[in-house]
Amino acid sequence: MDIGKRLKDIKDRINDSAVRCCRDPKSVRLVAVSKTVSADRIKAAIDAGIDILGENYIQETRNKFNALAAYPVSWHFIGHLQTNKAKYAVRLFDLIHSVDSLKLARELDKQAKKVNKIQEILIQINIGNEPSKSGIDIENTSNLIKDISCLQHLSVKGLMIMPPYFTDPEKVRPYFSALRNLRNRIHQTVSGVDLHELSMGLSNDFETAIEEGATLVRIGTAIFGERK
Repeated sequence: MDIGKRLKDIKDRINDSAVRCCRDPKSVRLVAVSKTVSADRIKAAIDAGIDILGENYIQETRNKFNALAAYPVSWHFIGHLQTNKAKYAVRLFDLIHSVDSLKLARELDKQAKKVNKIQEILIQINIGNEPSKSGIDIENTSNLIKDISCLQHLSVKGLMIMPPYFTDPEKVRPYFSALRNLRNRIHQTVSGVDLHELSMGLSNDFETAIEEGATLVRIGTAIFGERK
């Protein structure tokens, strides 16, 4: 199946999932995870209707960014971001999904100021308390958002998770609902923030994520096929 047919199938499933839970399908945006995918194949995806690309690595993105500069796409960073790469991140990405510490936030704020930009970010939560994964724990999320809200060149737009992997999407559902509930609690306790975005759901479980409130679903293999 070519990229165009894969993409149509994904978009149809996103639409159907949203309608089933009485949501506007336009409230869910598709982030095409293009790490390790060549610029030529990404061009094919853009021609088929992709308008948001999700990348994990700064150097890889820099090469693709130049090759695809003529295309009207939005670039999202979805991987683990090291503080020393912040200066590149603010120049490349419209939205950074994976901010998980005040140290990283301060460096992003510093670098965004240099280029006169308000960098939009999401806060990554380690929803499953997994030692192998990045993200702040649930208990400290509100305080981190309060601290970041004082930084003039950052704007917190929502939350992101990489939950534990299960082949059965229903086993992931509690993590998705936990993120939605956390967002709702923060809205009640932290003034002046609007955490509209919930970045959650991958190729194997995005329909469940949409049912639980996802606004950004990150899909790679279902669009581009298995990575080599």
